[in-house]
Amino acid sequence: MSAVLETQPVRFYRPDYHVRTPEMRSPEYVQMSTAAAITLGLVPGKMHRTGCTHCLNLLVTYPEGCRANCAYCGLARHREEARDYADRNFIRVDWPTARYDDVIARVKAGSDKGQFQRMCISMITHPDSNADTFVLLGKWMREMPQVPVSILSNPTTLDKHDLVRMQRMGADIFTVALDAVTPAIFERTRGKGVDSPHKYAHYWQAIEWAAAVFGREKFGAHLICGMGETEREILEVAQQIRDMGGHNHMFAFFPERGSLMEDWPAVERGQWRRVQLARFIIDYVGGHLRDMRFDDEGRVIGFGVPEQELAEIISSGKPFRTAGCPGRDDDVSACNRPYGDSSPTDILSFPFALARRDVARVRRQLAGEDVPAGL
Repeated sequence: MSAVLETQPVRFYRPDYHVRTPEMRSPEYVQMSTAAAITLGLVPGKMHRTGCTHCLNLLVTYPEGCRANCAYCGLARHREEARDYADRNFIRVDWPTARYDDVIARVKAGSDKGQFQRMCISMITHPDSNADTFVLLGKWMREMPQVPVSILSNPTTLDKHDLVRMQRMGADIFTVALDAVTPAIFERTRGKGVDSPHKYAHYWQAIEWAAAVFGREKFGAHLICGMGETEREILEVAQQIRDMGGHNHMFAFFPERGSLMEDWPAVERGQWRRVQLARFIIDYVGGHLRDMRFDDEGRVIGFGVPEQELAEIISSGKPFRTAGCPGRDDDVSACNRPYGDSSPTDILSFPFALARRDVARVRRQLAGEDVPAGL
């Protein structure tokens, strides 16, 4: 049975990868997505309709966990009742722990297969996260400089000089997980409303720093669709980031098990498909929000491109694939995050090229039909 398909707790099957060791902390240890662990051969499993992930998603880890308390996150501080921080799920799946040196050795051993086109270091809110991120980045650039590195940052603990140092050390792309796209939603889900330290203004400051330090096409932001914002509101933010020279990595809201928002409904399918399509037009087709039309509820009712061109864009399936940092292929995000925001029975972000049947289901969702787009 596929570990990603079922998203059941995954444990390393070798004694030296036992996850309940309290001494497992960065930079000696890192957590990784289940998809990355399967691709590396550290856990058994298969991924539905995709052979591997092309981005090695790593996460700094500490027994005491993340000190933030984001309402939608499986790593939030309020989950301290969990027996071990390393056992918490994050974006639907488990994140097993391994020695960083062993991870690098396995990547080296499989480098002839070209599995990984990118590595990403994800930070958390912890006193050691900054320093350990530099250690992980430095070691990677010494050992595997041919595989570019993205930084998924924690702006709360960073200053501009940290970004300068990351860029000088060889980080290729810098991203900011803004997630909540309005100040009110951010405050309610990531700030004082949940006794968490993050501030909307500082996150935007980090995006501006990234634009200045890393430059055009080398920075981006994570945006979550379905946390109470209108389609117009999330696309306004997407347009701002694109105007600055960045790209938007969209996520569909999926209620994380054990999070404060576990009872919040998953994003409505039509809303998600419209936002995906409009975001793609903004980021990659040269379209602009000013040419799009919205109804009184902020829903997209016109995408600002000719009908024939719009039909061709939809038929390509590209707007509905996972949005993330690029790999070697122009039309494929290296960071395909298999089933990070939905199950294979109803795929929201496709981690593979869409077949005609997939596009047909997406078209029906765009038309307002409540049909699954998976399996």
